Amino acid sequence: MAIIPSPYDLSPPSDEQLATLTAALSPDEQRILRQHGTEAPFCGGLLDNEKDGSYLCKLCALPLFSSACKFESGTGWPSFYAPYHPDHIVEYTDVTHGMRRVEICCQRCNSHMGHVFPDGPAPTGLRYCLNSASLDFCELGDTKPDPLQRGERECL
Repeated sequence: MAIIPSPYDLSPPSDEQLATLTAALSPDEQRILRQHGTEAPFCGGLLDNEKDGSYLCKLCALPLFSSACKFESGTGWPSFYAPYHPDHIVEYTDVTHGMRRVEICCQRCNSHMGHVFPDGPAPTGLRYCLNSASLDFCELGDTKPDPLQRGERECL
């Protein structure tokens, strides 16, 4: 099955844009997004969000996950079984903390989101386990933030 190309501009932000957007983050958000940290389980603001909409990268506002793919994993972090678009995330091998895991980052700005595990529900069998601090939520019908000034005002 062919995948339709992303309708979003996936080119990275300029160094100046990246510095400006990073400076606007809280220290904890900077630690998680830019230094690959993890928030404590069961404390993230988006864990219990049940509204319809899109979960965006906190730094560059690229849509990363849809509420349609969110599920309760019991792990303490927002969990999804599929990304918004496969081109919107990038995967890296993570061997920190004595484990071998797959880290996921935003394709556009390379901000750390969390990890993906092979223990999720159908139809993918995957569990994308994310930090709430890495994400913003855009409720269905709301205007999407456009911090890179690319004319991306809607979640398609």
